[in-house]
Amino acid sequence: MNKTISKVYIGSDHRGVGLKLYLIEMLTAAGYSVVNLGVDNPNKIVDFPDIAQSLADEMQNDAKSRGILICGTGAGMEIAANRYRHLRASRCNRPEQARDDRFHDDINVLALSADDIDIEIAFLCAQAFLESPFDEVERRVRRIQKIS
Repeated sequence: MNKTISKVYIGSDHRGVGLKLYLIEMLTAAGYSVVNLGVDNPNKIVDFPDIAQSLADEMQNDAKSRGILICGTGAGMEIAANRYRHLRASRCNRPEQARDDRFHDDINVLALSADDIDIEIAFLCAQAFLESPFDEVERRVRRIQKIS
């Protein structure tokens, strides 16, 4: 467990409820402080941009937090999260990709596709995302500053 992370905010639309609840259980068992944002009933339709905004609001003043957003494709949440300057979201479907996106691009939000990813692989992606460091070499920091 990465002890430098204050909280893990996790939200989903109705299509991502099952995966979200599974990840909350697994991440809590791993020792993370997890905050559930979003709907817990798959029959309650919710718009993914609203969940992304809730996550952005929560992470605004908590630089040590990370976020996980889930929708059917993952792309909607990724797009919605990247509207906010303090968020850097990437849709990942492999643990190696989540690790590399943290290391190279300092992502602080992991977007997942509930329709396209196995739940165990999703957990491995979340673990890689949460446990991987950012490579703080000058060129990478400079690039992040340009987009922030």
